[in-house]
Amino acid sequence: MENIFVPHPVKEQLPGVDFCSTSNPSWPAAIIMGFQHYVVMLGTTVIIPSIIVPLMGGGNREKAEVIQTLLFVAGLNTLLQTWFGTRLPVVIGPSYTFVVPTVFIALANRYSVYIDPHDRFIRSMRGIQGALMIASIFPILAGFLGVWRIFVRLLSPLSAVPLVTLVGLGLYTHGFPQLAQCVEIGLPELIILVILSQYLPHYFKYKGGIFERFYERYAVLLSIAIAWPYAALLTAAGAYKNSPPSTQLSCRVDRSGLISGAHWIRFPYPWQWGTPTANAGEAFVMVAAAIVALIESTGAFKAAARYASATPPPPSVLSRGAGWLGIGIMLDGLFGAVSGSTALVENVGLLALTRVGSRRVVQISAGFMLFFSILGKFGALLASIPLPIFGALYCLLFAYTSSAGLGLLQFCNLNSFRTKFIIGFSIFLGFSVPQYFNGYVITAGHGPVHTHSAWFNKIMEIIFTSPATVAVIVAVFLDQTVARGHTSTRFDSGRHWWEKFRDFDKDPRSEEFYTLPWGLNRHFPSV
Repeated sequence: MENIFVPHPVKEQLPGVDFCSTSNPSWPAAIIMGFQHYVVMLGTTVIIPSIIVPLMGGGNREKAEVIQTLLFVAGLNTLLQTWFGTRLPVVIGPSYTFVVPTVFIALANRYSVYIDPHDRFIRSMRGIQGALMIASIFPILAGFLGVWRIFVRLLSPLSAVPLVTLVGLGLYTHGFPQLAQCVEIGLPELIILVILSQYLPHYFKYKGGIFERFYERYAVLLSIAIAWPYAALLTAAGAYKNSPPSTQLSCRVDRSGLISGAHWIRFPYPWQWGTPTANAGEAFVMVAAAIVALIESTGAFKAAARYASATPPPPSVLSRGAGWLGIGIMLDGLFGAVSGSTALVENVGLLALTRVGSRRVVQISAGFMLFFSILGKFGALLASIPLPIFGALYCLLFAYTSSAGLGLLQFCNLNSFRTKFIIGFSIFLGFSVPQYFNGYVITAGHGPVHTHSAWFNKIMEIIFTSPATVAVIVAVFLDQTVARGHTSTRFDSGRHWWEKFRDFDKDPRSEEFYTLPWGLNRHFPSV
């Protein structure tokens, strides 16, 4: 009998994953799960343009065109990242980090002189494009010149815990608060999702049924297939007939305006809004957002590697991924996608929910993005799913990503007071500092850093309202300075566990998961 008092062994690769990044399910299953990844990323893809486009002067038509453009660029960036970047099964899509700088540009005084809303939309879009293209230079240079590799080498399992954990937990405002905008739809979706993904698989496992993995892998699609018609039934029955406009917008299935505004067929193309313009201050603000997105993507990459049953990605691979993320931001600016790119946390959580970390599945999802970005009416139909349903999905998917960070604690000495201090202090400040900045903005109308330079104020706001960024800055600094000379520090932080993964060629498993296709490593070595 197994000794229950023996501690659980450390696992460099997560066990229990059905398909790792290099293995593939059957084609029918892969196509369905790829479509599921596409549906999951739609929430963020719809929310960000819904915030920004009205401030730019755009209506439903402009919002639909921007969403189509976002989908098209997300499909391209996902393929580039999975082919040439980290090679991890991550979906690259729009980031909430870029909302502040894009709103800052959209509300700039120089655009208030344009009376026609469409004209103002075009002018502000060109300003956003120029800022994104300039901001992309930083991650491109940091990635391909190896600068990002230097930073990533500073990460130990101890300092990576706050980063990965708060990449998920830092998005808590997009979970239950978004669900609660229409609780009669969002809460049933959450309950159904938990039952399908957590309870039914165990029931069929004990009963010896064949549906154990079925409900785990397709819980998102099955739950939406129940909650969405239910929302449509409430709409048709007139449940929101006399409700406030905000409630109708959240609950009704016919208030998004995307179907009427979308084209039947439309090909997004570079500079479709005209020649981009540039402003130095706005470009600096966008660079800050690109840095934060790069930090958060690094945490998402580490979580994705865990749920794909891959080994910890070497710093050179993460630096390579940073460079391709920069190219993705360049494409965002080139096409006019309103937002820069990041590794989507919700899709990382979906890897854990389905236990399928196949790279092919994510690449198939990129195919769906490209397909529905061109056939606008069909894509708009799926994009009109009520946002509280996505809020319910995020409650589970963001939580899974956060737990990947907590799982890294197995490499650390949890009986060390140094470990407890660094973990607790960095996570606490990761929540507390952004809460202070956000609360200050709400009460005072501006951030606590209030100088005569508006762009500098926004830079400070962007950096210190990112929980993952604040947490990793504190954690890395403390890990590098507190009791640095003590002999046990290296082992308490778990650095010895990741030593074999610091260089690409030290462990053969790194070559298995992260080698570029078609022999490109000969021309673009990762070492």
